[in-house]
Amino acid sequence: MVRVLGVILAAALAALALYASRFWLWRLWEGNLGGVELLRPQGGVVRQAARGTEAAPYDIVLWAIGAFLVLSLVQWVWGRVFRG
Repeated sequence: MVRVLGVILAAALAALALYASRFWLWRLWEGNLGGVELLRPQGGVVRQAARGTEAAPYDIVLWAIGAFLVLSLVQWVWGRVFRG
């Protein structure tokens, strides 16, 4: 059961990481999700957040660093919760 839960969590994190990147291709909803400007149907959350700043040309680097940090945190929490 723990393995199935891990696979589901990994798939959800992969989908979220893809949505945050500039490589999201699908349009799953119309308008902004819940009225939140960053949750556009086109994805690209990091690019949208970095727009207008000096970090804008490096949005893919920011995305990679953020994805690495989130995955490291999830791995640490997973190890603490499911020791073994």
